[in-house]
Amino acid sequence: MDQSLLVFVTAAERRNFSRAAEDLHMTQPAVSQYIRALEDTMGARLLERTNKYVRLTKAGEIVYDHAKDIVGLYKRMHRLVDDLSNEAGGPLSIGASYTFGEYVLPHILARLLADYPRIQPDVTIGNTAEIADLIVAQQLDAGIVEGRFKENRQLAVLPLAEDHMVLAASPGHPLLDSAQPVSWESLAEQTWIMRERGSGTREAAETVFSDKSITPDRTIQFSSTQPIKEAVGAGLGISLLSEWAVQKELAHGDLAVIQAPGLPHIRQFSVVTNSTYRTKALQVFLDLLQSADDLTSFGQRG
Repeated sequence: MDQSLLVFVTAAERRNFSRAAEDLHMTQPAVSQYIRALEDTMGARLLERTNKYVRLTKAGEIVYDHAKDIVGLYKRMHRLVDDLSNEAGGPLSIGASYTFGEYVLPHILARLLADYPRIQPDVTIGNTAEIADLIVAQQLDAGIVEGRFKENRQLAVLPLAEDHMVLAASPGHPLLDSAQPVSWESLAEQTWIMRERGSGTREAAETVFSDKSITPDRTIQFSSTQPIKEAVGAGLGISLLSEWAVQKELAHGDLAVIQAPGLPHIRQFSVVTNSTYRTKALQVFLDLLQSADDLTSFGQRG
């Protein structure tokens, strides 16, 4: 691989030649020389330079998008060759949606590293749409997403686990006093605490609204699950949340479940990969996911 591509990608991401030089363990003049050589080869200026930062030009954006893929493929090639003679180890880029990434994945990684301490996980947590985009762009080795996933012939999508979603409320919520399941008409009158669009949790709530033919009178939006749990616990409203996300709060009495017809809502988690050749690190991670009889047991630890 042309070293200038790696230098260019690093400089573009660090937005500064001196920081890029530190990352690459070379001098700043050497970084500048590599960038100039690449610009000469491409016949275009790739970076706008100031005393404080560097910024991609239009041509630089094109080169960066392709160079990033080339650098990633080159590193993957080396890892695959290294795998032939060594045990599973090295970088492993994992993406996960918030529910799985915050409440289940840490326990899975603890078990993985207990058996394969040379693996170096790098975890990205985002909503389902964000993780899916990173998988398609080959920026992640594997992703765990929830809800519907747009099919892509380049991707392998495997069902992983079912997630049961319950209607969480504060322990003192008036609807909890009913001995019978509450009506969806009365639930539509409540304030619903929602995730942002693009998240699997938001998609699940909107699916339930459609199935029950209701439109909540009022919604409040948060960008992650933890503040939603705090808001629900404070009595601000109700929310459809994964049992994985609220199991500790339910056990401690900080939240309660409203019984409603048709709940819990069940959604599917899937593991998605975009790699024809799998490193040993990726393969043992996937094997661990697939071999677990009940993934909820991971999230119930600690």
